[in-house]
Parts: sequence; structure tokens; C-alpha cells
Amino acid sequence: MAEKKESSFTVTDRRLFTPEGELRKDVPEESQEPVKPAAEPKPPAESKATAQTPPAPSALVGSQEEIPQMPSAAERQEQHDAYKKTSKDLDARVELSGHSSKDLEMTFERFMASLYMTAMLQLGLMHEEGGQPRVDLIGARQTIDTLSLLAEKTKGNLNSTEENFLQNCLYELRMAYVEVTNSLSRPPQTPPGSKNIPSVR
Repeated sequence: MAEKKESSFTVTDRRLFTPEGELRKDVPEESQEPVKPAAEPKPPAESKATAQTPPAPSALVGSQEEIPQMPSAAERQEQHDAYKKTSKDLDARVELSGHSSKDLEMTFERFMASLYMTAMLQLGLMHEEGGQPRVDLIGARQTIDTLSLLAEKTKGNLNSTEENFLQNCLYELRMAYVEVTNSLSRPPQTPPGSKNIPSVR
């Protein structure tokens, strides 16, 4: 039968005080690593960018009221030439498509006719194909006033044909405007022969 060997081990008394309460002198010293103090956080670096002070409201109002300076004669001529060149290129493409570039030219009569048609649409007297007429009295009045303003500003600068066309447009539109506003302000009329049916309460 094999002999059982007892393992030997050493018990170290690590108590700091004796049973009498006195400090022991034979306590083994434990090696302790000195605790390094935590590094103090660095203060955030100050931003070098300085905030721009917004302009005062009075300064903004003053800048909006200022009229921009008119372009110089050289600048106007440069833009005019560039516009003419671009328009000429467009006319060339229109001619290649089988249409006449003269159909795109804006004349005084075409300009008046455009405003006339706009006012008639706004009065509800004309409408696009497949659409419903819509009445816009304020828009119609502004369009008619635009024609009236043009008549005043172009007085003495139009030939007889242009003057006649403009005055006819104004006459017809003013008359149509009065008729439409009067018809909208009238109460609905009862058709002849029909009887008024009292409402049941």
C-alpha cells in the first residue's frame, strides 16, 4: 500500500496587531506600486475663429432700398451682342425644323394680343380646350390696368395701326369687365313660368 505523503505548506500571519493590541514588527512588507496621479484634463483649446456680428436690421433695410447702379454702356452692348447671337442660333434651328423664324418675332400687336387673351381668360370668357372657365377678377383688372399704363407711356410713339389696336383692346376688355362684375353681383333669377317653392322648416 503506497504511503500517503502529506504536502507541506507555510502559513504566514499577516495580521498587523498582536493579541495584546500592539503593532507587530515582523509583518512582511508588500510591494505596492505607487499610484500615479491621474493626468489633469487639458482645458479645451480656444477657437481662433471669431463669431461675426450680424448686421443691424437698419443696415439691411438700407441696402434693400438702394437702387442698383445701371450697367455701363460697354456692359450693355456686350450683353446685347451675346443675346443677338444666341437668338440667331435659335432661329437657325427653327428654320431647320421647317418653321419660319419670323413667327417667333415679337411685335407690338402680338404683345397686345397676348395681354388681351390673358384678360379674357381671367374674365372667364375664354378657356382652354377641354378646360373649364375660371374667373379671376383681380387678375383681369391688373391686366387691363397694364394695357392702360402702356397706352399712357407710349402716347405719341405709336403709329395709327398700333394705336387703333391698343384702344380697341382696352375698350372691349373694359366693357367685358363691367359686364362680368355686374352679372356676378346680381342675385340668381328665377326662370319664367317656374313657381317659388317655400322652404320647409
